[in-house]
Amino acid sequence: MSKLENPVQMAVIGAAHGIKGELRVKTFTGDPLALADYGPLHAKDGRAFQILDIRPAGTVVVVRFKGVSDRNTAEALAGTELFVDRSVLPDDGEEDEFYHADLIGLEVRDDTGVIGRVVAVHNFGGGDILDVTLAGRKGVLIPFTQAAVPHVSIADGFVQVDPLAAGLVEDEDSEAAGRPGFDPKGRPAASLSSS
Repeated sequence: MSKLENPVQMAVIGAAHGIKGELRVKTFTGDPLALADYGPLHAKDGRAFQILDIRPAGTVVVVRFKGVSDRNTAEALAGTELFVDRSVLPDDGEEDEFYHADLIGLEVRDDTGVIGRVVAVHNFGGGDILDVTLAGRKGVLIPFTQAAVPHVSIADGFVQVDPLAAGLVEDEDSEAAGRPGFDPKGRPAASLSSS
């Protein structure tokens, strides 16, 4: 199989599930079971994976792929990222819905101009978070909310952020600054209490 022209990551294979070759798979689709609707999935090395069966299992899905029929074969696939070509994805999403792949690489702007670039998009269960490089600072995380990121323009190549809502500047009116034990440069000081 030839390389995908415009790959979009749809899932990553996790641990083996049972002894018959099933695998736990973390999906990046709105409906985890929809992973089976996109046709064959492809690894970076060109291997194609056809889903024979898929079922929900907590926060992941359990998948049986064609040609994977024992635990040893399944275990060897752990960590494999699965992609489809962008051309098989629907473009009829809502105005405020974006593919993570479209957000990566966009400039980050505030009222002063370009302040950084989106390097990744994460979701640890509480909503999407933009991983941004700002003026050489790596790993600055910004919640991908309407308040923190009020404007996204894929066509123009940028996201507009509100520095206060994004947590990039301190709120001078914050009640936390006056609380005992609050350190605005780090974690709150631990408070000891006796029982």
